[in-house]
Amino acid sequence: MKDPSSADLRAPLTGERTRERFLQTRRLSQDLVQGLNEADAAVQSMPNASPAKWHLAHTTWFFETFLLRDHVPDYRLYDNRWPFLFNSYYEAEGARLARPERGLLTRPTLAEVLAYRDHVDAAMLEALPALLERHGDLVELGIQHEQQHQELLLTDIKHLFSRNPLGPAYAAAPDASDQRAVPLRWIEGASGLVEIGAGLGADGDFAFDNELPRHPAWLAPHALANRPVTNAEWIEFIADQGYGTAALWLSDGWDWVRQESVAAPLYWRGGGRQWERFTLAGWREVDLEAPVTHVSFYEADAFATWAGARLPTEHEWEAAARNRDPRNGVQLDRAGYAEPRAEAEIDGFASLLGNVWEWTGSAYRPWPGYRPAAGAVGEYNGKFMSGQFVLRGGSCATPRGHLRASYRNFFHPHQRWQFTGLRLARSL
Repeated sequence: MKDPSSADLRAPLTGERTRERFLQTRRLSQDLVQGLNEADAAVQSMPNASPAKWHLAHTTWFFETFLLRDHVPDYRLYDNRWPFLFNSYYEAEGARLARPERGLLTRPTLAEVLAYRDHVDAAMLEALPALLERHGDLVELGIQHEQQHQELLLTDIKHLFSRNPLGPAYAAAPDASDQRAVPLRWIEGASGLVEIGAGLGADGDFAFDNELPRHPAWLAPHALANRPVTNAEWIEFIADQGYGTAALWLSDGWDWVRQESVAAPLYWRGGGRQWERFTLAGWREVDLEAPVTHVSFYEADAFATWAGARLPTEHEWEAAARNRDPRNGVQLDRAGYAEPRAEAEIDGFASLLGNVWEWTGSAYRPWPGYRPAAGAVGEYNGKFMSGQFVLRGGSCATPRGHLRASYRNFFHPHQRWQFTGLRLARSL
């Protein structure tokens, strides 16, 4: 059930509404770390993950740097040493702590980071009316940026806890759902000339620069599966030696499987028909009806080949999703448990938005006519358009109200610690 307080997070940029959304977003980030101790918040479990404390500070640095420092006269940095610690990848902002070393930050403490957040929040609220007059787009970008990090917070905490032999729980799981996966069927997609990019259907006004501009694309006849691939179907793939059959895999993927000894989705253990998976509630039996998650692009592509299908292109995916309400689906409403689950169909599709990010077969490249945003924030998306693949749809850990049909996520093909799954497609 949707939380009414998050039902219209993409509302127009009015002063009072933006203030409410800013506070709500900042509050949710702190709620997400409420149950963590100092060690939980400081440890980095792998180079691609970041400590919870760093996420809290980095999102604060974003507001302090690109809004308060740059556009509020006489604002003084909270601590002149901290930009080096909490800049992520902005070359225009100068030197920064190497990403794999973020887990070495025993200081500042979690309490000091929370005090930093309070300081920046107070300054933002005081300056917000003036900021909205001239820099409302940057305020909105800061809110959207923090929502992205809320999902990363959960996935990074999950990875951290999964490495602990005790299998600690981050949050209690809700009662088991009695919803079963709907039978697999194929839905013919739009073909011919379609419009792709931000501004379609029910999309809101905000869009990241990589969603722009809106442009025509030509679709050949195709069909999409009505739901994502399930855990039960993935177990059949494993049982049929899917991880051991070279003919199913891309060359790079086959090298990855052998080098990393991959034999199941991330967080799975067991074998045969008895599988467990690590969740935010600790180790639990695999839910056969739920969408499979924590699979790489390589795995998704191999499964599609095994199933006699393929991954959809991102154009095909967006054409199917463009008139759907992005606030529906399994998404994050409040701090706590987040895991995929089976969903009923809405207008023919199940879980097209929310539940799991769906790998597409499309390389992450710019749309025709793409231009990065001006200034340092122009580094936000464009410079990563190499060697990565696009995912669509959002996940159970995406804050509700953050998604659009045109939203483009992207990861390297071997990465799978995010809530990544797949939906099959086929050409007609």
